[in-house]
Amino acid sequence: MSAQTQSKITIFCPAKVNLFLAVTGQRKDGYHELVSVVAPIDFGDHLWAEPGEPGQPDSLECDNPDLDVGESNLVLKASTAFRRHRDIPFGIHYRLVKRIPVGAGLGGGSSNAAAVLRALNSLVDEPLPESDLLAIGSELGSDVPLFLSNLPVIMRGRGERIEALSKKAVARLSGKRILVFKPEFPIETGWAYDRLAANPEFYASLSQSEDTLSQWLESDQPVEKLLFNSFQAPVFKKFLTYPALFSLIEKKGMTALLLSGSGSACFCLLDEKQSLATMTALIHEAWGEDVFMVESSLL
Repeated sequence: MSAQTQSKITIFCPAKVNLFLAVTGQRKDGYHELVSVVAPIDFGDHLWAEPGEPGQPDSLECDNPDLDVGESNLVLKASTAFRRHRDIPFGIHYRLVKRIPVGAGLGGGSSNAAAVLRALNSLVDEPLPESDLLAIGSELGSDVPLFLSNLPVIMRGRGERIEALSKKAVARLSGKRILVFKPEFPIETGWAYDRLAANPEFYASLSQSEDTLSQWLESDQPVEKLLFNSFQAPVFKKFLTYPALFSLIEKKGMTALLLSGSGSACFCLLDEKQSLATMTALIHEAWGEDVFMVESSLL
């Protein structure tokens, strides 16, 4: 296999939203246990992986000058992790067009890492099985495995245990309109988990969470009935701009609102009759004109 025989690979890196996120407690190893339903959306980044010359080091460029393109970036971390399992005799140059905001709870870095694993697996003569890719992904970060399928999934454990949703459940999600919006500030995931650990009353019950999920899976209820996020309580307690905006939106009859991940992004599920203009006007009124906002849909 030579670089000359390989062509540039382009992969879409979708953002994700957590439709249900129950953090049920902290483990002895410091990680947290969770039960979550996660869905990718049709908004995201694009990653190009171009084979180079033998012995050439991997490299990364990005259109966002604020993003670190050094070894700490998950793109290069994923590339290094994959090489520990399969030999690739040439360097890879990655080009990332970044659209998913950083520190938003939308899984941008994890989605980029998963794209790298899929890209490199297509370049080797003996591709790794899905189980190996999942194992590598879980070493890189709790959210990486969920992006390897680009389908709605259930996450358990610290995120490494992935279960596909039934076709019936996927059908209730697919194509659902969604508005994602984010204030100017990011939220550190570590801070959010620390707030949960310091306030155990914010943890969800594992049995109740599994019951809620099971009942939704076995029913015909819309996804609006599933929405829950353990992080919302501590985040809203600290950042009062969230409950102020949610209250404003709910007074207009729009109630399918939720924080995604540990924030700082939120989303609103929209039905066919809801006016996007009304929603965006309310968000701009509360958070200013520079707020990040994008209309998308669940994949």
